[in-house]
Amino acid sequence: MRPVLLTTMALLCACGDGGVNSEHNAEQAYLGLDRMVDKAIGLGFDGYSTASSANIDEQVAAGDISGTLTVGGQVEQGNSDNKTMRLTLALDGYADQILEGEEGDDLEVSYETDSAQLPELEVLLRDLPNGTMAGSLIGEFDMEGDLVGNVLLSLDIIGEIEDDGAGGVQRTEDTVAVSGSATTPYGVYTVDVSL
Repeated sequence: MRPVLLTTMALLCACGDGGVNSEHNAEQAYLGLDRMVDKAIGLGFDGYSTASSANIDEQVAAGDISGTLTVGGQVEQGNSDNKTMRLTLALDGYADQILEGEEGDDLEVSYETDSAQLPELEVLLRDLPNGTMAGSLIGEFDMEGDLVGNVLLSLDIIGEIEDDGAGGVQRTEDTVAVSGSATTPYGVYTVDVSL
């Protein structure tokens, strides 16, 4: 009888918070990071195109509302047509938009990362400079504000790349697809977007 009681108590605790098990809030928790994913990929290519060694200079972008996104890491050097970018993402009070709550109210949410365990963006570039990209973004982002808790992103990224005209490489516009999941305290949101 004791296991049943414990299970019942756990279910009551999980349902006691109005935000738990909200598909809408799970979606909003991801949407607050959607533009960040786009910016992070762009900053990775900026760092790759200007790198003079395996380590890239940190690339920084401001959130549209507040905070910063910093991308750092390493890129392969050498003459191969295939290279890998291994990058980390650091967010500090980052927010891109006011999100829409379930009742149409405004949700203000910002995101932070743990410096001891930064999310990782890894991208394999094939057939440089005009080829393809395939990669993943995995890591946790802490929400503060009207949504709280961690968002765990597990994303796959595919697309095409091209010469940027200045000796570097960039992603080809309108070819990048992102899929995967965003696991939040409110549920799991399935990600399927184009950048």
